[in-house]
Amino acid sequence: MIQTLEWTDQGVRFIDQTKLPTEETYVTCQTHEQVAEVIRTMVVRGAPAIGVAAAMGIALAVKNSKAETVGDLKRDFNQACDVIGKTRPTAVNLFWAIRRMQEKLERIRIRPLSQIRQTLIEEAQRMHAEDIAANQAMGRHGATLMPSEGGVLTHCNAGALATCGYGTALGVIRAAVEQGKKIHVFADETRPFLQGSRLTAWELMKDGIPTTVISDNMAGAMMSQGKIGAIVVGADRIAANGDVANKIGTYTVAVLAKEHGIPFYVAAPFSTIDLATPDGGKIPIEQRDAKEVTHIAGKQMVPDGVGIENPAFDVTPAKYVTAIITERGIARAPYEECLRNLAVKEASIEVLHATKNGHSSSPNLKTRV
Repeated sequence: MIQTLEWTDQGVRFIDQTKLPTEETYVTCQTHEQVAEVIRTMVVRGAPAIGVAAAMGIALAVKNSKAETVGDLKRDFNQACDVIGKTRPTAVNLFWAIRRMQEKLERIRIRPLSQIRQTLIEEAQRMHAEDIAANQAMGRHGATLMPSEGGVLTHCNAGALATCGYGTALGVIRAAVEQGKKIHVFADETRPFLQGSRLTAWELMKDGIPTTVISDNMAGAMMSQGKIGAIVVGADRIAANGDVANKIGTYTVAVLAKEHGIPFYVAAPFSTIDLATPDGGKIPIEQRDAKEVTHIAGKQMVPDGVGIENPAFDVTPAKYVTAIITERGIARAPYEECLRNLAVKEASIEVLHATKNGHSSSPNLKTRV
């Protein structure tokens, strides 16, 4: 399985996604500032991977801190949270991971400093393992929705490279193939950063899954020709009402799917669902450097002085989403009710699990359903 990121004795090691598919190189970060930079520059990207990267960056800050008191350690901890929290505003997993590390620190703050450091490092590593397990569970749920054969379209990269392993949307496809379904993937190139043509195609070729890259403006034609039986994408934030923020161009694909009667699925871990955000209109949309649009592989493609828009994400209204696939199960409209039920269901199982094992409930160690 592709190692998108991992904790090592030398630091946090990332595969450099800006160099793929032609170079498979790795970057090792030894400080939280370096982790923030690889998140900001998209060396690592994808909401679940960003979240775990954030936790590992905070763990690095704690490991590197020269603090001799809990108060001084907390100061360094908070400074790392602030630096990392300013990197990518749309991916809610980033803030989920920061909150989880903050909550962990609050629960263990009376312990010796050495134990606090080690516990926070272990928490970040636990999040890494949980993400892979969640993706595999998500894949099993979502595979049941995939056609037994034919074309499946995906937009951007929601695979192992966007997570700690296996993937969300591509995890659904992988699980379907493992079950014997004969799927051919159509991967939108996903301008302007080309995550589909560079990353999704690279992953699927490594897995031996038949894949065809198409330019973003070909998707409607492929649908009209009957080549697409289903669409599955990832998400960077899902609002309480089921509105989905994902890579720019997703909204277009969803509208086209509705017009052609093709199911449009979203696969994301429950940590991507933001029940505190009522609808997509409240999701902040990251604006990125104009050069990502004006240049390809370092070559300028547009005239000097022309206006450029480069929003990294768009919002797909819930009415276009057939179902949301999570590790906890499949949600369908009405999403606000269904997503809240999944949240309550998980919390109840977690408390029961903790009680049976004779210890108090931790909101971070979950029994997946």
